[in-house]
Amino acid sequence: MKISARNQLKGKVTQLEKNGLMAKIKVEITAPATVTALISKEAAEDLGLKIGDQVEAIVKATEVMIAK
Repeated sequence: MKISARNQLKGKVTQLEKNGLMAKIKVEITAPATVTALISKEAAEDLGLKIGDQVEAIVKATEVMIAK
């Protein structure tokens, strides 16, 4: 399956709750995982980023979809 979304994290379903019209799925992400972020050069310089820094990758999304 091809999809344009770049924030794809592979894993396995560890919990599934069905309630009315909704289902809540917990996915354990397969490690090691790499997340790629595209930010402005100015933002990278303001953060003083360098190889080896410990950081947090935050995914900004209005929804999370499941593909199988």
